[in-house]
Amino acid sequence: MELRVEVLRLSPGEDLRSALQAWSQAAATAPMPVQAACVLSAVGSLTRASLRYANAPTGTAIDGPLELLTISGTLGVGGVHLHASVADADGKVLGGHLMPGCNVRTTAEIVLGLLPGHVFDRAPDPMTGFLELLAHRRPL
Repeated sequence: MELRVEVLRLSPGEDLRSALQAWSQAAATAPMPVQAACVLSAVGSLTRASLRYANAPTGTAIDGPLELLTISGTLGVGGVHLHASVADADGKVLGGHLMPGCNVRTTAEIVLGLLPGHVFDRAPDPMTGFLELLAHRRPL
């Protein structure tokens, strides 16, 4: 099965993570279900962001305006795992795990790669203590 592409444009006030989670849940139950996807490109602007830095227990709020430089990650039936980088008005770049609270300022343009031959799920990993990716090929 071929890679398919979906383009999302989020509007002012929308939450990035919530919008991507909602898209993933809806796609998994659509007539032509998508159970695995990845972020190919993401740009836009944010009024604020919330990123969880490495080994931090919670997210850190970052007030904007901010430029959304990237989002990278996977979306699947077991949930989403997303990282983002943002730049402030001085060009300082911060990055980390994308948390709820990243609100679109003017727009967010997100290009998703849909992987119809795969299923992305998540399960607890005893070594890491986190829900980790389980990637499976779907039978054709």
